[in-house]
Amino acid sequence: MVTSLGDVEREMSRPLRMLADQAFSRAAGSLLIPGNRIRLLKDGEQNYPAWIEAIQNAKSTVYFESYLIHSDRVGRQFADLLISKAREGLRVRVIYDWMGALRRASPFFWRRLARAGVKVRCFNPPKLDSPLGWLSRDHRKMITVDGRLAYVTGLCIGERWLGDPDRKIEPWRDTGVEIEGPAVADIQRAFSQTWALTGPLLPAAELDGLSRVQPAKGDTALRVIATEPSTAGLYRLDQLIAALARQSIWLTDAYFLGTTPYVQALRAAALDGVDVRLLVPRTTDVPVLRTVSRAGYRGLLEAGVRIFEWDGPMLHAKTAVTDGRWARVGSTNLNLASWIGNWELDVVAEDEAFSKAMEVLYLDDLQHATEIVLHERRKVRRAASESVPRARGGTHGPTGWAAKGVLRIGNTLGAAFTNHRVLGPAEASLMFAGSLLLFGLAITATLLPRALATAIALLATWLGLALLVKALRLRFSRRTKRRGVEEDLPLSPGEVAPEVTAIRSDKTTEG
Repeated sequence: MVTSLGDVEREMSRPLRMLADQAFSRAAGSLLIPGNRIRLLKDGEQNYPAWIEAIQNAKSTVYFESYLIHSDRVGRQFADLLISKAREGLRVRVIYDWMGALRRASPFFWRRLARAGVKVRCFNPPKLDSPLGWLSRDHRKMITVDGRLAYVTGLCIGERWLGDPDRKIEPWRDTGVEIEGPAVADIQRAFSQTWALTGPLLPAAELDGLSRVQPAKGDTALRVIATEPSTAGLYRLDQLIAALARQSIWLTDAYFLGTTPYVQALRAAALDGVDVRLLVPRTTDVPVLRTVSRAGYRGLLEAGVRIFEWDGPMLHAKTAVTDGRWARVGSTNLNLASWIGNWELDVVAEDEAFSKAMEVLYLDDLQHATEIVLHERRKVRRAASESVPRARGGTHGPTGWAAKGVLRIGNTLGAAFTNHRVLGPAEASLMFAGSLLLFGLAITATLLPRALATAIALLATWLGLALLVKALRLRFSRRTKRRGVEEDLPLSPGEVAPEVTAIRSDKTTEG
C-alpha cells in the first residue's frame, strides 16, 4: 500500500530500475548478484594485512591471480605464506602474467613456490606462433579463500604499495575490496577460466566446488565483470552509466587514455549538468603516458569536466562512483588495452552505503590533488605548482605502453589527415611525434631500401608461418583428444605454454 510521497517515488521508479538492470546485465554480460557483504580497503596498508589474515585462516583452497609479484620483501612474505599453506596440504594455485613479472621476479622465485607444492602458472609467455600475443595480458588481481572470501583489487604485490617511511617514500595510492557471499562463486569461476587458458583444467573436485554458491552475507548487490579480450563488457557498461548519470560521475584512473566515444559520453554528461570529475596521476611510472594523456584534457575541461592530478608519487587505483548508487573497483583502466585487449576483473556494487563510502574516500583523495584548469588563452595548466617526487619503477612493460602510445598517435594522425574531428593545441606534440616517425621511415626507405625490404619480408614470413601453424593445430585438434596432467614446475619466461583454445571442447582435468 502506498502511504507516502517516498513510496510513490519508489513505485514509479521501480520499472525504470528493472529496465536499467536489464540494460546493465546485457551490456556487462554479468547478472546482478544480491546478498553480499563488501568492505572497502585503501592502499597496501589495509589490503595486505586483510589478505594475509585470510590466507592464514584458509582451510582448503587459495586461488591467487596477479599481474605481477615482485620478489622483494613483500613478495617474499607472501611467497612464504603460500608455501606454508601448501605444505599444510591446501590446494594453493597462483597465476602471474609473463610480461608483468618480467624483470620483477626471477625464475628461482617461481620454482621455489612450485617445489614447495604451490601450483604456479605463467600467463601468455612469448610464442613463435603468436607474434602479437604480447598485446593481451592477464591484468587481473584477485584472491579467493575456501570459496567463501574474495578480494578484487588494483594492487599487485610489492614494496611500492607500502612505501618506506624511513626513506620518506610515500606508498602508492590504490583501492581494493573484500567480498563475502554469493558473488565469490563468480570470482572463482573467473579464476578457473584463466587457469584453463594456461594448461589443463582444475581437477573435477575443485570444479564441482565452484558451482556451490555461498549463502547471503549482507545486503549489497554486485556484478562481477570478468573481461576478456574483445568482449568489452565493462566498456559498454561504463558508456551506459555515463549516459544514465543524473548527478555525478567521479572517476579515478591510473592510465587514462579515453576513447573518443567515452570522452564524448563524459563531455555530454558534463554539458548536461552532471558533476563529472577525473582524478589521475601527476607523475607516473610510464613517463610517456603523461604527455599522451594530457593531450585529451582540453576537450574535457571545455565541456565542464573537472580534472585533478594526484600530488603523491603514484596513483594506481581504478575506481568509479556514480550518483551515489553505482560504484566500481577493480583492475580495469580507462584505456583500450584494459577495456578491450586484456583479461581484467572488476566488481560493480549497486549499494548506496558502499557508494557513500567511495564518495567519502574520493573527496579525501581530492585533498591530496591539484585541479587542472583552463587559464588565459585557453591553455591547460595546474591551478598550483608543487614539487612532486616521481614514481619509481613500473607495473606495466614499456612495450605495452608503447603500443598504447602508438594507438593514440595513430588516432591523432588519422584525424589530421582526414579532418574527421577537430584537433586541439594539446595534440600538437603527438603530431610532431608522428611526423618524426614518418620522416624516419622515409629516410630509412631511401638510404637502406634493402634493409627495410628484408625486415618486411622477415616479418611477413613470421606472420605467415604463425598463421599456418595455428591453422594446422585447429584442423588436427578435432582429431586428437589430449589428456592433461598436473605440472610440477611453472613455465619459465622462455618456455611455451600448452596451446589452449578459447573454449575447451574436451573435459580433461588435472590429476
